[in-house]
Amino acid sequence: MADIMIRKRKRMRSKETKALSKSLEDVFGAPVFSENEAVDMAESSDYDVVFVGSDILGIVYEGKPFLTIRGILKYRPEKRFVTVDMGAVPYVANGADVMGPGIVDCDPDIAEGDMVWVRDVRNGAPLAIGVSLRSADELKTKAAGKAIKTVHYAGDKLWKTGE
Repeated sequence: MADIMIRKRKRMRSKETKALSKSLEDVFGAPVFSENEAVDMAESSDYDVVFVGSDILGIVYEGKPFLTIRGILKYRPEKRFVTVDMGAVPYVANGADVMGPGIVDCDPDIAEGDMVWVRDVRNGAPLAIGVSLRSADELKTKAAGKAIKTVHYAGDKLWKTGE
């Protein structure tokens, strides 16, 4: 285990699991875990985490449920993505916030304040999740400055917890 502190892990009732799954499905447009799977909610130092079996596949950040990078790899959503050019990949993969000029494409339904996942242009591989500081139209303008505030990225302590 890495240096993330997990406490108060509690099994969710099937009704709660169904509601969480439905809200994630609405966000991503793809089916996620079912109510038959063992889903636990736990607190960590930065946000609440959602265990599906023994893997952390979701987080609740500022009251909004979202998939972790492992969850995105497992469920392959087609919504709420921001695509960055290959020049931005090393920075985003090390936890940097996404800057406007590096964005090449995004989901047209993104609003300011939405949780999004960042992928590279070549492979479509998820690199990070974060909070959009701009709407989809503003993201497509490639204006200078910070566009996505990174919350979780491949290689951080949450990622290392699943290794």
